[in-house]
Amino acid sequence: MKRFDDRTVIVTGGGGGIGGAACRRFAQEGARVAVFDVNLEAAEKVAAAIQGDGGTAKAIRCDITDRSSVDAAVAAAEAAFGPTGVLVNNAGWDVFRPFTKTEPAQWDRLIAINLTGALHMHHAVLPGMVARKTGRIVNIASDAARVGSSGEAVYAACKGGIVAFSKTIAREHARHGITVNVVCPGPTDTALFADYKEGAGNPEKLEEAFRRSIPLGRIGQPEDLPGAILFFASDDARYVTGQVLSVSGGLTMNG
Repeated sequence: MKRFDDRTVIVTGGGGGIGGAACRRFAQEGARVAVFDVNLEAAEKVAAAIQGDGGTAKAIRCDITDRSSVDAAVAAAEAAFGPTGVLVNNAGWDVFRPFTKTEPAQWDRLIAINLTGALHMHHAVLPGMVARKTGRIVNIASDAARVGSSGEAVYAACKGGIVAFSKTIAREHARHGITVNVVCPGPTDTALFADYKEGAGNPEKLEEAFRRSIPLGRIGQPEDLPGAILFFASDDARYVTGQVLSVSGGLTMNG
């Protein structure tokens, strides 16, 4: 018996680094995994790799900024695999730029992807979890939400909003047997981090500065995140809700 046998898991941004790593680990532990991504080709690669290893997965295109796309994707996942037991809100996007150098159009996109998209996903999935009196939600925020990050003002604001939102939803739905927790990655070797470094103008110098500031002495890898994500999604965390865990090599140490 595996931890996630007979459970349907949705992971947004499942075609990316952290999302793909989480999808693969869920499948290894028995889950039926719906790989949501706006980039269907990336999602299909992750789903194909899972299927090749004997797991169960389906790639589904989902634009989390579009509520109709979210509703259609959730319906497709549940038609294929059954009711959603676990939701992992992982999709995100960032741009590295001092706040005064940004434009409102960038704010709109940052907010749509990093905050509103997660709200859409919660709103689509929560009613079913409430009706079934069970569910696990894991939201991927960022250590930028906890301590700030130069050049990421709006992104940090969105991720701070995710932390506050998660705690509130955890309170509202505890009586329904639903837990909501947050994982905050530190600098992690993903496409998002690569874009962040390029935006800084000196990617090698920035990466070295991050590496020196991390007590464990290295940039995180996508495979460093699934352990925390799956813990919150599992029955081992059935009495844990409204909590925030940094996975950052010790870069931030919040009590």
